[in-house]
Amino acid sequence: MNAYASIANGLRLPSGTFIDGTLKPAINGATFETRNPYSGAVIAVLPACGAADVDAAVAAARRSFEAGVWSGKHPSERKAVLSTFADLIMADLEELAVMEAMDAGKPVADCLSVDVPETANCIRWHGEAQDKLYDQIAPTSPDAVGLIVREPIGVVAAVLPWNFPLLMMAWKIGPALATGNSVVVKPAEQTSLTALCMAELALEAGVPPGVLNVVTGMGPEAGEPLGRHMDVDALTFTGSTDVGRRFLEYSAQSNLKEVCLEMGGKSAAVVLSDATDIARIAEIQANAIFWNMGENCTANSRIIAHKDVYDELVAEMAQQASAWKLGDQLDPETQNGPLVSEEHFAKVSGLVESGKAQGARVVKGGEGAGGMLFRPTVFAEVTAEMEIFQKEIFGPVVGVTRAESDEHAIELANQTQYGLAATLYSKDISKAHRFARKLKAGTVGVNAYSEGEISTPFGGFKASGFGGRDNGIHAHEQYTELKTIWIDLTA
Repeated sequence: MNAYASIANGLRLPSGTFIDGTLKPAINGATFETRNPYSGAVIAVLPACGAADVDAAVAAARRSFEAGVWSGKHPSERKAVLSTFADLIMADLEELAVMEAMDAGKPVADCLSVDVPETANCIRWHGEAQDKLYDQIAPTSPDAVGLIVREPIGVVAAVLPWNFPLLMMAWKIGPALATGNSVVVKPAEQTSLTALCMAELALEAGVPPGVLNVVTGMGPEAGEPLGRHMDVDALTFTGSTDVGRRFLEYSAQSNLKEVCLEMGGKSAAVVLSDATDIARIAEIQANAIFWNMGENCTANSRIIAHKDVYDELVAEMAQQASAWKLGDQLDPETQNGPLVSEEHFAKVSGLVESGKAQGARVVKGGEGAGGMLFRPTVFAEVTAEMEIFQKEIFGPVVGVTRAESDEHAIELANQTQYGLAATLYSKDISKAHRFARKLKAGTVGVNAYSEGEISTPFGGFKASGFGGRDNGIHAHEQYTELKTIWIDLTA
């Protein structure tokens, strides 16, 4: 047994939903199981919350907001608490990493090096930023003063995905808490454990009761009531485009709450005719699609390669896929653990079979490797009409498409409903800059797969995004209301 398996055996697991500073059962007593996707073993039994629990959580958030116990604090006071919160996250690095790995199937090495540290960094960054932001004074005549100020929006609902549970929670609550709001988080039912731990750590750090609440359960019973709630002022969601559309409908059918959506992706890596060092490009692109089992909204699941480099790139991608190590997510040598659930495994498998049936050629992989493990898969001869070109697979599956020219490559890259991210390879920086402007995506990495960093806004075009951005100072805007205060100095 390795050290992380030993930690897993000794973890203190949360046993309730977190409302108004305490863990408690669902009001109706309902529960659900969360399982380790590698072993199938039950990890914990959690409350299956319903509308009554959502009402209780929103009421707690509203009370705390109106009381000013958090919203009324000086920004530097909130900064200090969020800094302590980040310290506590890092103090629990190994426990949180192991819990995240067990729950989501994520390799523990990634959780240790990326997910937990970046979660703490996100909380700290937004806290540090808040007391350095100034409001404005409009240019007016000497007879008046026009103040332009931002105020916290109130009660924020955050509905999270299962692929990066900790980090996506931080992306939401970091700016929402920094700007003075109270928050109700609904984690994905597949991966709820670390959200509950985060709420406990926030309380320990000094976030007052009621300011950060977590309701666990299923989408229809807990997520939809949040979307329809008349006392939620803003909702932020990361997940599928289909569910994102529903949250827009819920807003229209209720109180017109502000909605920020980060949704699906079908990101392309465009390899232009003058790109060099194809072996290096293949190594980057293997990480861009196989990392985190391909369960990543920006994963470059399409490679559009100029015909002059196409064959070499396909061969190099096959070699990269062959070297990827699959296994138990608690083994520190594992690069890919299991897919998150049987349902998701069936979806990935079905789309792979669709690719085969529609004429794409499997160069490597194309099947499971036992349990919920799925082999890194490379398709060649993929065309724009195929499902695997158009649909988000959300698994370790990449299709390589031949482009007749550089302009054709850009045209192919833009032929989807999505526009979250893209990658562009060229040795000519002027050419790269011009072509990057032509890609319809919220983030474009040049000569590297990249989502930017905490200081750069993250979100998409078209069906990939709506209503705002995560990360950067831009993320604060969606959790605040802009107000003009006009003072007549002649009165």
